[in-house]
Amino acid sequence: MTDSSKGSPMSDAVHRVLVVGIDGVRLDTLNRLPTPHLDSLAADGFLTPIEVDDRTPTMSGPCWATIVTGVGVEKHGVWSNDFSGHRLDVFPDFATRLAGRNGRRTFVAAGWQPLLQARDGGPLFRAPSRTAYVSPAEDTPEAWETCDEQITEEAAGVLAGDDMDASFVYLGAPDETAHVLGCGAAYEAAILRADARLGRLLDAVRSRPAYAGEQWTVLVVTDHGHVDAGGHGGRSSWERTAWLIAAGPGLGSAPPRVRQVDVATQVFVSLGCESDRHWTLEGRPFADIGTAGLRASEGTPGAPHTRAAPGLVRFSRA
Repeated sequence: MTDSSKGSPMSDAVHRVLVVGIDGVRLDTLNRLPTPHLDSLAADGFLTPIEVDDRTPTMSGPCWATIVTGVGVEKHGVWSNDFSGHRLDVFPDFATRLAGRNGRRTFVAAGWQPLLQARDGGPLFRAPSRTAYVSPAEDTPEAWETCDEQITEEAAGVLAGDDMDASFVYLGAPDETAHVLGCGAAYEAAILRADARLGRLLDAVRSRPAYAGEQWTVLVVTDHGHVDAGGHGGRSSWERTAWLIAAGPGLGSAPPRVRQVDVATQVFVSLGCESDRHWTLEGRPFADIGTAGLRASEGTPGAPHTRAAPGLVRFSRA
């Protein structure tokens, strides 16, 4: 991977990326709830639906693997919540790729075991620069709320005080709540708490002493939806409809279509990095922020979804 920021328009600012994964949040539920932090990011950039493709089971393992590797299930080989038989050594996550090239610093915080632990065929994130793992005491909504709270506290400290180029923070309580209690009032309350935790992560970013000289891209994404009674894995529109909120340099109106494989690709582009064509990534960036970026000639099928307007945009302060 080549760092194209040297000698480019990006060299005037330090670019960083934060990806927040909130598991199992239905788009229709999100749209009717007052979520000020998600809403503010969407206003600064865009909110768009993502349809889980026909090949991919509507399960957390396959969907998160696609989101963070930039390739589909046939390549990364994660077909269920048991990751056994994967090909993540060949198609690693963006945090591992970045950490292995050009001294990029990456951070992942999560409480679901297969993301960071050698359990059920994991970990999905093979070798980030730094990790924070907190396991829930049990698989209950209450235990997952406690876990997400601890993850948020640790991640906020890292975001505020360490110079991470790219970070991924996972929040799992909404998904667990839907599984146990369905997509009713408790589920909605869990989504509101996830939004509040996102706000704390953004506050941590804004508190950085060097923030005025940085350009941040923030991507908030869910992996799948739920049926009304709670649960997923089928092919209904409720289960297949995921979503992405994106804000940062070059991210204005939503492109016509965004796919799960595009998210990792955008991380590379937002950092001014080019892929190696041998990675055979399947995603396309949804914004080109004025660098060579991740080009179709180097393994991605097609040009960016959108062309950025001149200049760089920072997400607004609260």
